[in-house]
Amino acid sequence: MKTPEEPVRGRCVLVMSGKGGVGKSSLAVNMAVWLAMQSRSVGLLDIDIHGPSVPKLLGMESVRLTQEAGLIVPALRGPLRVVSLGFMLQDANTPVIWRGPAKHGVIQQFLNQVLWSPLDYLIVDCPPGTGDEMLSVVQVLGQCEGAVVVTTPQDVAISDVRKCVGFCRELKVPVLGIVENMSGLVCPHCRKRIDVFGSGGGEALAREFQIPFLGGVPLDPELAQRSDAGQPIVEADPDAPTAQAMVQVFKSLFDTRPSRSTLEVSMKIAIPLHNGRLSAHFGHCEQFAVVEADPQSHTVGQVELCTPPAHEPGALPRWLTQMGVGTVIAGGMGRRAQQLFSASGIDVIVGAPEDEPEALVQAFLDGRLVSGPNVCDH
Repeated sequence: MKTPEEPVRGRCVLVMSGKGGVGKSSLAVNMAVWLAMQSRSVGLLDIDIHGPSVPKLLGMESVRLTQEAGLIVPALRGPLRVVSLGFMLQDANTPVIWRGPAKHGVIQQFLNQVLWSPLDYLIVDCPPGTGDEMLSVVQVLGQCEGAVVVTTPQDVAISDVRKCVGFCRELKVPVLGIVENMSGLVCPHCRKRIDVFGSGGGEALAREFQIPFLGGVPLDPELAQRSDAGQPIVEADPDAPTAQAMVQVFKSLFDTRPSRSTLEVSMKIAIPLHNGRLSAHFGHCEQFAVVEADPQSHTVGQVELCTPPAHEPGALPRWLTQMGVGTVIAGGMGRRAQQLFSASGIDVIVGAPEDEPEALVQAFLDGRLVSGPNVCDH
């Protein structure tokens, strides 16, 4: 998928369904995680107001969002940036009882008032159906790459997908294709497939509307177990039949040819230090650790301790760019400094815990580095 120009929030891909309960959120989460595994810069936006399940699916239920200069700061799961209404609720059982204007307001905030770093892709887990919430998403978002529509094989689900495709065409949203989820059951004993709900409905619908059929994803007990444990299956068990089916869907959607960053075997990550551990005061730290890391094998390499130049606006981004640094892990950093790093093509992670640089980089590579408050916002 290619566009002439990419906005900061990247190419937006909507993951939609005509009704709830068809596995839309699970597909969106695994899509975002898989793209991040391909060394793409990815944001995941969970805008399913009444059923925000992304925090559960990513094992991030205890995370809470923070704000900086009036903008929402995404939570981090390794390199993946995540925003969900679930991060803002008191607990998972808190119902969202809002009228239309309140829903429109939070959708507008989530789409336009988030401090994303430059992204390659923004995956949007949309509300089910074609009601007010979905209309607000499309109207506020404006231009997007297109929508992936998720269905299950039963006639009742297929009927709702017809409305979903019609909605997209009415609002000039390109339909990138249809995915048939729960397309057969993978037996946990013999690993053979059983067509519990029938099969072929999604493919027939794609032919009817002359849109791509992206593939079928089987129902697998392991997927349910992994989802409950907050472990996306494409990452936790890439050899599982469900993971392999999802990857085939994603490969048909996205250009997976290596980018410049993926052609490089290693990456460099800079961490400001004080007494050998991460420093909360980024701009005035005494030393930087520049850590080489291999994102493919998740291994930490050589660590070089460097003295930064004299403190002045723009000096650190220029210095770190010259050293080949592509990511900075910090305890805190002001918005203006983040903008300078972003303009230099350097990703910034703020709110990291005080720890030794090797441990921080390993947590980042393993997807275990969860950000906290921006402790030095000036």
